[in-house]
Amino acid sequence: MNRFPAEWEKQSAVLIAWPHATEDFSNRLESVEQTYSIIADTITQYQRLMIVCRDERHQKHIETLVSQPEDIDFIHAPVDDIWVRDTAFLSMEKNGVITHLNFKFNGWGEKYSHANDNALNHKLANAKPFKGKSHHDIDFVLEGGSIESDGAGTIMTTRQCLLNPNRNKGLSQQDIETVLAEQLSAKRVLWIDQPNLSGDDTDAHIDTLARFCSADTIAYTSCDDKDDSHYDSLKTMEMQLQGLRTTNDEPYKLLPLPMPKAIFDEEGEQLPANYSNFLIINHAVLMPVYGDNNDAVALERIGKVFPTHHIIAIPCRPLIHQYGSLHCMTMQFPEGY
Repeated sequence: MNRFPAEWEKQSAVLIAWPHATEDFSNRLESVEQTYSIIADTITQYQRLMIVCRDERHQKHIETLVSQPEDIDFIHAPVDDIWVRDTAFLSMEKNGVITHLNFKFNGWGEKYSHANDNALNHKLANAKPFKGKSHHDIDFVLEGGSIESDGAGTIMTTRQCLLNPNRNKGLSQQDIETVLAEQLSAKRVLWIDQPNLSGDDTDAHIDTLARFCSADTIAYTSCDDKDDSHYDSLKTMEMQLQGLRTTNDEPYKLLPLPMPKAIFDEEGEQLPANYSNFLIINHAVLMPVYGDNNDAVALERIGKVFPTHHIIAIPCRPLIHQYGSLHCMTMQFPEGY
């Protein structure tokens, strides 16, 4: 039996890529590293952590910023961006054995330089944690943040991303569904029509919009402020989600997550702050928070659908200045990777 595991299943480790002074966060590296340190220290309380860093000198620097370096596997590799959700291996279970899929990465539709990011998985494959593990290169552009899996054959995604000609030009929706069936054992694909949030440059990744919390529960970004520019489109998405059905032909249990008040960068551009970009790990859910009144609302609501998990607030305001948040900068690997 082949399947694409869900995020809430038992995990072996989480991968992150630590930012460097020469990269995009150079003008706010200290605050970003504070967020990274919190994330690293939180994850290592629950499971193994892998950190991609530049070299030995960069590793030594990181070791001074984390509390349990002995629970971390360091992997030396160059990256163009730190968003490993979109560049790292996707994990498939094939007849009970985990194998890694290396899809092509093209800088979110040729928007950014991506040679190092597209080569990352070949570096990982030769690193100690992955050495000897099975992996396959797939000639198809796909980012991890663009798909959600329920672990039982259902994939959720957006047309705005997967059908965008800047990814796999010339392929129809049916062609793409065929690839998802062949590579991720998708028995069905739930397509959402939803433009990207302001400041999101991924062409509407599903992990900023709607997330499986279980096989029958979806948390989603919602908006009740009629003056907000997202109001109409998110209400339309809400109606689409209400119309979806589980494999048992039941409506999904839907969990609305409010949007934080708009956050802008120094140039006045709105940043894609949202609460749907949470990360599920063993016995905990890490929730992005932004110093907003709705932080508490989002934390409480997620707690209701993960009653046996610790719900942990992670300050992510520094991260969104590069247009991503908590889920975007992490990739989990299932038990047995």
